[in-house]
Amino acid sequence: MPQATLHDDSTIDLTVAGSGPTVLVAVDELTKGLVDELADTFHVVGFDLTAHTMATPKPDTLTPDNLAADLLAIADAAGAERFAYYGYSWLALAGLQLAIRTDRLDALVMGGYPPLDGPYAEMLAVTEATHQLSLNPKPSEPATQPAQPAQDGEIDWETVELTVPEPVTRQFMTLYQGLRGFDDRAAQPAVQCPRLAVVGSADRIVYSERWGGVTVDLAGPVVRNAAELRELGWDVEVLEGLDHLTAMQPANLLPVLEPWLANVLTRR
Repeated sequence: MPQATLHDDSTIDLTVAGSGPTVLVAVDELTKGLVDELADTFHVVGFDLTAHTMATPKPDTLTPDNLAADLLAIADAAGAERFAYYGYSWLALAGLQLAIRTDRLDALVMGGYPPLDGPYAEMLAVTEATHQLSLNPKPSEPATQPAQPAQDGEIDWETVELTVPEPVTRQFMTLYQGLRGFDDRAAQPAVQCPRLAVVGSADRIVYSERWGGVTVDLAGPVVRNAAELRELGWDVEVLEGLDHLTAMQPANLLPVLEPWLANVLTRR
């Protein structure tokens, strides 16, 4: 199995399949089927960066610059000078950071995270609160369960004091601290490739006070800014009635993702 070496000298396994234009696909346990489905049309490079960061945390170095560099390292390991990129949730955010740092992208798909008015401050509040809880777990609740990501591939914030080690929570705090003040509107001119924003219409997460007391609205900015996004060059797809978990499922995503990629990549 091919591997890429990341910024901290750790290695990540790559799943490579198919032929045609190269598409980097950030997958997780629930979406690994995307690789096989897309391989009918594309040269697909799949990688599970969520599982990798859970197992090999980067507590002080998971910065936006390093995250983008890691994605380029994955492309290099796959021998792809040019490539399209698909990521969901925090890995969609990573795709935007990649797009403003390289001219090697042929297409960008952001799933489950808005390209404009992203909830950076809210996610910082959640990750900082989560990190504090991992520093001070409840003594009456010993860590008896194995560390696991939530069903959507991200940290299960509601059980973090039982399952997630402090370096894991700190790496995501490092990431969102690095994005403090990031102006995604000012960044738009740097995104030059074809791009698609796709989100479930019900993608909105309300956190209790112990997790920062914020609402992370991922659908609202896409819906409200749809016209502006299109003016800026984005295609926009809102999957009606779907939330953060269901919008990422291959059965719901592929009818949008596959034809869009085929259209923009075969035009090049």
